[in-house]
Amino acid sequence: MTWWDLSSLSWVGNLRGMFQDKSSRRLRISANSNHSFTNISCPLIDHQNEEYRTMEAQNVSHTLKSHGVRVARTHMHDWLILLLLAVIMAILLLMQPFYRFVGKDMMTDLRYPLKSNTIPFWAVPLYAGVLPLVIFLIVYYCRNDVYDLHHAILGLLYSLLVTEVITESIKLAVGRPRPDFFWRCFPDGRDEYDQWGNVICHGDKHVINEGHKSFPSGHTSISFAGMVFLSLYLSGKIKVFDRKGHIGKLCIVIFPLLVAAFVGISRVDDYWHHWQDVFAGGLLGLTVATFCYLQFFPPPYHAEGWGPYAYFHMLAELNARTQEGSAANSHSVRTVSVQTMGSQALNEHDERTSTGFTGLPSAFNSSSSDLEAGRR
Repeated sequence: MTWWDLSSLSWVGNLRGMFQDKSSRRLRISANSNHSFTNISCPLIDHQNEEYRTMEAQNVSHTLKSHGVRVARTHMHDWLILLLLAVIMAILLLMQPFYRFVGKDMMTDLRYPLKSNTIPFWAVPLYAGVLPLVIFLIVYYCRNDVYDLHHAILGLLYSLLVTEVITESIKLAVGRPRPDFFWRCFPDGRDEYDQWGNVICHGDKHVINEGHKSFPSGHTSISFAGMVFLSLYLSGKIKVFDRKGHIGKLCIVIFPLLVAAFVGISRVDDYWHHWQDVFAGGLLGLTVATFCYLQFFPPPYHAEGWGPYAYFHMLAELNARTQEGSAANSHSVRTVSVQTMGSQALNEHDERTSTGFTGLPSAFNSSSSDLEAGRR
């Protein structure tokens, strides 16, 4: 075997190794490409499913059955504090008020007749608490929004209880006599005073204690706490301040305030309170109700004043998760696309290269057979 035969065999071996290497690379690229295309479909499907789930979450009703427990657990500490306020209120109702000095010359303004209440005590929780709750339930029946129902009830209860605790605390601390205090202290009309000129009451102890709770008016403060909260709630729901000039909506909002105002006037007419007591009670209830409402709802004139803050926070979280999922899937799709394009380009290059080397072995074999025939 000559040196030409050895070099020819070496060249053939190199070419065969080259083709085997290209073939193995082509097989690896094909496998990677198949794996890449397999990964393309999954992110897209997940992305579509995530968008569908987000749209479904936004369109589905958030009812008591589906989201009630979760919403209540989120505000568990608020309910515990509300329970604490109820206990404090019960304790305050059992306490005795401060007995302010009442002289004989002061009795001139405290001799108004002792009358019954035009608005009884049991009626106050009905129109200030139960009536708004009924309206909240009607709105929930129409919208199926547990966020709105929960926050409306929680805000109303806070408005009533905070107002009641503040009112009763001031009553006990001030101890101002009612306009009918004379007849509470002296039911028989015979007044009696000690050596310092202070009254010596001989009437019923419970009636006397109530006679020292004039400031501020509890009927008025509770009425304004419930009616102002209801008025703000309705003004947000019917969009009173939408700048469209529907003045009829304003009448609906003013009506609860008018009811509270008439309750306060009745307290003066019944001689249970001075006008200052009614004014302070109304201002107290108005302030507390406004603060409690704004803790859970945007202002009624706001573009989103028709719903609670929690509802819009929930939608914002859903949108944020959707955008994060879309960004992640877009990045994965771009990565797979780049890999696919690179694999396709490499395959095309290999095909062109293999096509160029296709005729070399046959030409080399024909030339070597001619040489062997010449030697023979």
